[in-house]
This record gives sequence, structure tokens and C-alpha cells, in this order.
Amino acid sequence: MDDQKRWEQGFIVRRAVLGSAHVDKAEAGKTSFDADFQDFITRYAWGEVWSREGLSLHTRSLITVSMLIALNRVEELRMHFAVALNNGVTSDELKEVILHSGLYCGLPAANAAYHLAAEVLAERS
Repeated sequence: MDDQKRWEQGFIVRRAVLGSAHVDKAEAGKTSFDADFQDFITRYAWGEVWSREGLSLHTRSLITVSMLIALNRVEELRMHFAVALNNGVTSDELKEVILHSGLYCGLPAANAAYHLAAEVLAERS
């Protein structure tokens, strides 16, 4: 697959997973400073990795949430909690991933993730 086709596939998946509003906002806010980075994300994160057939979007979301908890990437975690819900992950599954992360990432990381997930779930209600 060439870069243009990878970008096109990535844009489709990015829009499907993140939602049109998020992608439209990111595209509208793109500057000459971050345009290359946005292109990189679209081609490789969404067009290469998230587009692969080996895992469902549901599973990719669970994995992504757990890694972001481990890395303490709060802003990305907030977005990916919403993405996970869009991909069919239930609040019970999020609860279990966060609980499990308490063992491997530490209680402070899990505690912060519970609070953040509660905010995202409340915004969805």
C-alpha cells in the first residue's frame, strides 16, 4: 500500500473510531507546525496499525487504555476512554481493565484512571 492509500484508509478509520467532530476539529486546527505530525498519525497510527485485521477495534481500545494508564497519559486516556465506548467497550470492561492495571501499573495510576473514566462516563450520560 502506498502512502496515499494508507492515508486514505487511516482517515476512514480515524473518523470511524474518533468521530467526525474530533477529526474535523483536528483538521481545522492543523498548522504548518503540526501538519506533518497529523499526516504521520493518520498514515501510521490509523492507516497502518488500527486498520490491521489481527485485532478488533474493541480489543485495540482495551489494549490502548491499559497502556495509557501505565504511561500516565491523561489527555490521551480521556480521549481513548471515549473511543473505547465508541468501539463497544462497556463500562464494566473499562472497570475491569482499570482494576487490573492497579496490579501492574500501581494503585495511584488506577485511582486516577477510575476518576477520569467516571468523568467520561458522566459526560456520556
